Amino acid sequence: MPAPVPPLPSPTPTAVEDTPTEQAVSGPGHRLRLTLLMAGSCLPILGAVLIAPVLPQMQAHFADVPGVDALVPMALTIPALSLALLAPFAGVIVDRLGRKRLLVVSTVLYAILGTAPLWLDSLGAIVASRALVGVAEAAIMTCCTTLIGDYYSGRQRDRYLAMQTMCASISATAFFVLGGAAGSAGWRAPFWAYAVTLLLAPAMAAFLPRPRPADRANEPSPTASEPTEQTVKRPFPWRPLAGTCALTLFGAILFYTVQVEMAFLLHDMGVSSPGVIGLATAIASAAVVIGAVVFAKAGRSPQAWLPTAFGLCALGFAVIWLAPNPVVLTIGAVINCLGSGIMLPSLLTLAMSKLDYADRGRGTGLWTGSFFLGQFICPLVVLALTSAVGTLANALGVLALAGTVATAALGLTVRRRRTGAIPEPIRQMAG
Repeated sequence: MPAPVPPLPSPTPTAVEDTPTEQAVSGPGHRLRLTLLMAGSCLPILGAVLIAPVLPQMQAHFADVPGVDALVPMALTIPALSLALLAPFAGVIVDRLGRKRLLVVSTVLYAILGTAPLWLDSLGAIVASRALVGVAEAAIMTCCTTLIGDYYSGRQRDRYLAMQTMCASISATAFFVLGGAAGSAGWRAPFWAYAVTLLLAPAMAAFLPRPRPADRANEPSPTASEPTEQTVKRPFPWRPLAGTCALTLFGAILFYTVQVEMAFLLHDMGVSSPGVIGLATAIASAAVVIGAVVFAKAGRSPQAWLPTAFGLCALGFAVIWLAPNPVVLTIGAVINCLGSGIMLPSLLTLAMSKLDYADRGRGTGLWTGSFFLGQFICPLVVLALTSAVGTLANALGVLALAGTVATAALGLTVRRRRTGAIPEPIRQMAG
């Protein structure tokens, strides 16, 4: 994992923005706390890719089980569905019970449920345990992201949310290699990796500070006439967050299409070597990390980045659609993934900026659920488009068109915000 970015001074707190928890951005424990949050954020990725290399072995082992062709792939994908459906509810629990407590408990449950296939002999029971792994993932992902929002603010928050994206992208490659290596010892062997999280839970309990609202951290005790956060209830920002979550759902589909379909696209061009396919996919995935680094270093607002991010995704799809050979196709995948690397932290920081401390868990859960729902339905959307337009490449052409429309709409929105101070007649003339 790349070394954490040195923290910047926090902005002056406002009525709706939290400053970092006391000593969360300095002192000897800062990097350890950040490492724990990044490690926790990678656990849902572990569940998504670890057993992918051993699915053929699982299918051979349970060959006599009715419905094995559907159940074995479901063992890989069902955690994402559980995470998507339950993350919003996990967010409500986070706000009511506390982030740290739920994170520690969920990490322990994740280890227990993740290793369950080591002793389960029923394929149905294994799939059920995988669904419960998704429940634990929903709580872990929501808690880790919420704690990043609690501990940091301003540019620091943006950088560490971008780092979360980078770590997840890097870990996906590492976990795939780990699963493949462990799979040589049998299809059950990769599930032992879940036991390692039993070491993570006590470290989280010991070294993650309990977050608190910023306005209680540095202000004197209020008088009877001064309203506090408990007496003044701000409405939950349903409307602005709903728009961000809808955009996140669409963005997740754009992001995961290349991840899921890259091998099939190359195969359609006559590339059958697993080594070549793996190299092309790794090159494209590296662009996600580069995009997240660009977002973290540039200092632009997420609203300003979104048209660029969606535009790059659309351009990448267009290049893939028209690619005459595997090299050009890989270039298109790199362009798409570069845009995705900018898009994901932009959407997450945009959602986080709309949330106060009291409802940050709920809002983060809604965003997380939207993102993983997009991951789950991505193959279904691509399959439907392929059936409608004839080929997988043409389906990506449709996504290129959809991404272009989204880019134009986002660009128009940014333009209107920039002209907000101009008198109404002139603003109307500017579009």
